Amino acid sequence: MTDVELAGLDAGTLTMILEAIGEFADRNLDTELLLRLDHEDRCPEELVRRMCGDELGIHLLFVPEDYGGMGAGSLDVCRVCERMAGLDLGVATSVLATALGSDPIAVGATPEQKKTWLSRMAGEGLLFAYGATEPEAGSDLGALKTVAVPVVEDGRTTGYRITGRKQWISNGGIADAYCVLANAPGGPSWFVVERDAPGFTHAKPEDKHGIRLSNTAALFLDDVTLGTDALVGGVEGQGLWQAQQVFGYTRLMVAAFGLGAGWAALDRAIAYAADRIQAGGPLSRKQGYTHKLIVPHAARLEAARAYIEETATRLDTGELGLNTEGAIAKYLATEAGNLAADAAIQAHGGYGYTREYLVEKIKRDVRITTIYEGTSEIMEMTISRDRWQEHLKTRGRYYHDRATELEALEAAHPGAGAATAALGLHVLAELLERCRVARLTRHQHVLLRLGELIAYAECAAALCRRATLAELSAKADRRFDTAALAVLARVFAREAVLRVTTVGLQLVQSSADTAVADLAATLRLPEVMASQAGGLADADALAGILNARSGGQ
Repeated sequence: MTDVELAGLDAGTLTMILEAIGEFADRNLDTELLLRLDHEDRCPEELVRRMCGDELGIHLLFVPEDYGGMGAGSLDVCRVCERMAGLDLGVATSVLATALGSDPIAVGATPEQKKTWLSRMAGEGLLFAYGATEPEAGSDLGALKTVAVPVVEDGRTTGYRITGRKQWISNGGIADAYCVLANAPGGPSWFVVERDAPGFTHAKPEDKHGIRLSNTAALFLDDVTLGTDALVGGVEGQGLWQAQQVFGYTRLMVAAFGLGAGWAALDRAIAYAADRIQAGGPLSRKQGYTHKLIVPHAARLEAARAYIEETATRLDTGELGLNTEGAIAKYLATEAGNLAADAAIQAHGGYGYTREYLVEKIKRDVRITTIYEGTSEIMEMTISRDRWQEHLKTRGRYYHDRATELEALEAAHPGAGAATAALGLHVLAELLERCRVARLTRHQHVLLRLGELIAYAECAAALCRRATLAELSAKADRRFDTAALAVLARVFAREAVLRVTTVGLQLVQSSADTAVADLAATLRLPEVMASQAGGLADADALAGILNARSGGQ
């Protein structure tokens, strides 16, 4: 797939933007400032506005060219989100919340509304906030209680009065405009509310565990009166549909957050290991350290990257929706980022547990990525429900067919883990069929665990495909060459197939009162165990690659 076919920026412009972000951070976001703002629990609003203004112009990525923006594509945005999160996830949240906050307008507004709001966003650097979550309606947007009561004069609707409360709103206390979801007579609908609207207030910033450089606040709407032109799209009842249209895209953004923060932590651990001498040598040369605290996390992060960039590329070539793919990307990237940050603390020993070292802050920050824009549990449910339907519609062939494609890839490009990843997909197909026959998806626990296994199996396949590409897109991340990607793919494929098999065995067997006949054979346990051959050598190789990349010996 060539870059000419991709929507968005050209590769040179994307590179320039990524470099400009790094240069801005070097001048304005040093470690001492980040730690001080974190300690003070303060959002650097002035810096956020400079980043969303003429000085850096990140907000222009999310505005189409017709309205004065740059019209970035999904892959462009993911690369920028990863870069921002690697600098500071709190600042990244504040800057990128404007993109999420304006999404209902970008997706569902009338041409006049788009011209008004997107042009102002581009020209004035307006900060937006996304007002959906409520105290009693987190991931379940259908349970919202905020209401929009029509103002009727002479038999026609002339406006709306909005009453309700929103919770956990990023940019809640600093935004210039808010897209607020409320129940109108025709159903959930989005409304644009400006910050100075009478009856509209916000609470003090939340005292959060992490991302303390972002502003998060509750919103209060007490008979906020708006004109009909504030109703996004001009038609009631389109709010949930509009929100669903961008989940594949916005969840990729959060996935990139997890990826960027995870690598920020892991890179620090790798550098620390090269310098820290213990028992006569650097920690970077000790298997007990690298193979537990570094190697598996690098492989998971790169598997997530492969899936993120693959999905973003599909969106940029015109595919619509991809909500399940967005959920898979978000699930693995954020869980992997969280685990990598936790391992980075352990890798630093007692130093990692102190506020002086950024890995402690990164761990607190990245934890939110498994919660906002849909919790990991919601992602598991979304993934399993969709892929379960694919399994049923294809009479069990869905993952067997995907496995066959990987087997062909292995034949053409041996040594990149495709055979092992294919085995994982075959096992997954057999596991889903066992669950169908035994009606195990009646159990919510089983359904959610299947979501996890599906994410691992599909991301393993994506990393194998990435490792066998003749040439990566000019806009793709290039931190690893083809040979290194092959090692990463083999390492993760082994983990994925082993996880699918062992957790699958547990799920099926735990639902029965007696031993399930032929279960180990059905899930190909002997083949799976054989697939683990060479794992230690690949872990050694990957540790060496990571150490060399950091400048270690």
